[in-house]
This record gives sequence, structure tokens and C-alpha cells, in this order.
Amino acid sequence: MSQPPDIQDLPEPNTAEGTPRRVGVEIELGGLPETQVADIVRDTFGGEIARREDKGLVVEGGELGDMEVYLDTAYLGRPEGKFAESVHNVARTVVPVEIVTQPIEPARIADLDRLVVRLRDAGATGTSAGLFLGFGVHFNPEIVAPEIDRVLPVVTVFALCEDALRREMGIDIARRVLPFIETYPRPLLDGLAADSRPGDMTALIDLYLERAPSRNHGLDMTCLFAHLDRDRVATRMDMGLVSARPTYHYRLPDCRIDEPDWSLALEWNRWVRIERLAADAGLVGALCREWRAHRAALATLRSDWTRHVTEKLGAFA
Repeated sequence: MSQPPDIQDLPEPNTAEGTPRRVGVEIELGGLPETQVADIVRDTFGGEIARREDKGLVVEGGELGDMEVYLDTAYLGRPEGKFAESVHNVARTVVPVEIVTQPIEPARIADLDRLVVRLRDAGATGTSAGLFLGFGVHFNPEIVAPEIDRVLPVVTVFALCEDALRREMGIDIARRVLPFIETYPRPLLDGLAADSRPGDMTALIDLYLERAPSRNHGLDMTCLFAHLDRDRVATRMDMGLVSARPTYHYRLPDCRIDEPDWSLALEWNRWVRIERLAADAGLVGALCREWRAHRAALATLRSDWTRHVTEKLGAFA
């Protein structure tokens, strides 16, 4: 087993207010019941396990703060009766157990990789363990500021690099087929890369809601947009599925917890590369111009753009 790579620093590690940016992490896995997962979390970081009436377990007061552990299904309450318990047991074969952290400093992702090793050793499985599992990892990095010149470059770079990023990551077929991380549609890329790009956050929100009105993308922007303008998002989205917060919701990575060379650090560093590219205004402008030229050509395929980005930017991690 190789050692996880060092955690890369965000290009802007602090918010505009000067506080350290934090990131919430969600890990979906199979192969272990939620009770055993909670035990391993407690043994790794300390704390006490408590059961919640509404949703699964929480390991309280540990080294990384409270960490939720639950079966990610509608049947999350405490089983009542043999039928409810049977449904819960069947769900475990196809529905992931999810670990959700409080917002932590990015450097602490290295500590989460210690947990990954312990879960792997205990028999945890990732998305490649079954055809229809589709287990992923989500990062929720806090934004620098709710301003168009801070948010738009990040969304644009992700959108224009998404296909190349997917190819590098080798996204599992289950997650490509299941409707959880759909690729951004071309009309959204056209709007993000246009000469008349969105000039304020309202225009960006409107563009997203018009051309990609879903949370099921590799970079889900509905959490941030609902935080900024809930009423506007509510006109196009079921708000029962949207958790408003001042973060990006990067949900593209597979969970490959059962593969010895995989780590959370690797996946996080790919996100950091997106932000670093976005911090280069000249590069962002060049990518936008090149996308427009690609779209104007009559004999190009989407795969041609993927190859162009790969040759231009190289690996993401």
C-alpha cells in the first residue's frame, strides 16, 4: 500500500473575512453495518456513540468533532418490528453507509485517511464492489466569498475540465450510469464561457437553473445558490433535497475505499487543482476562448475537447 499524497493547500486558504476555509467530507461505503463503522470511527478519533431518533448514529466529541454514521436510505429510523428491520437489512446490500464530518480544516483530511485504512482493513467496500453500487465521496469546501469574481471562475474551470477530470479519475460505470453525477450539459458550458458571461451572482444562478437545474452533478451548485437566494432556487428545485450552505458541493469522486492505492487526499488534491487553475485569470480566459472555438468548429466531438484539455493542463493529481 502506497502512502497517501500530501494534502495540497488551497490557493486561497482563508475566507474574505480572514477565517480558515473548512471542508465537510462525506464518505459512502459498503461491506460493514453502520454500528461497526461507528465503532471504528470512535476507536480512531475517540468520542461516544449516540443513536438519534431521526437518522442513524453520531460519534460525539471526537478528535474531528461530531461525525454522523447512517444508512443512506429513507428507512433510517430505529427499526420497529420484524418487517422494518428486514427492510433495513436488505437496504444494507445496495445502499451505502455514509460517514459525514463536521467542517474541518483541509489538513485534517490526512487524519480521515487513517480512518480509511482502518475501514479497509475491516472489510469496507467501495463503488467497484458491485455493478449498481455507485458509492462516492463528497467534499464541501467553504467558498472564499459570495461574489461573482470568486465563484464564477471555479464553476467555469470545473465545467470546462470536467470530461478530462472524469477520464483521469476513471469514474466507475455504476456512477456514470446512475443519475447522481450527470455531466454538465453543453449549453451550461456555452453560457459560462460566453463573451457575455454572467456579471453577478443572480445571473449565474439563473444560468444554472435554466440549463442544469439539478443537484445531481459532479459539482452541485444548488447548496450555495440556495444559501444566497433560496426563493430563486425554489422556483426550479425541490428544496426538500437541497441543503443550503456557503460551500461548493463537489461530489464527483468515486469511493474506492477497498483499493490500497486510493485515498481521500488524492481526491481532495484534484479539487485543489481546479481552484488553482481558476485563480489564473489568463488561463480561465484562454479556456473560454478555446471552448468557443471548439463549439464553432463543425467537425469536432466532445472527446476532442477532452483531449485538448488533457494536453493543455496535464494531470489533475
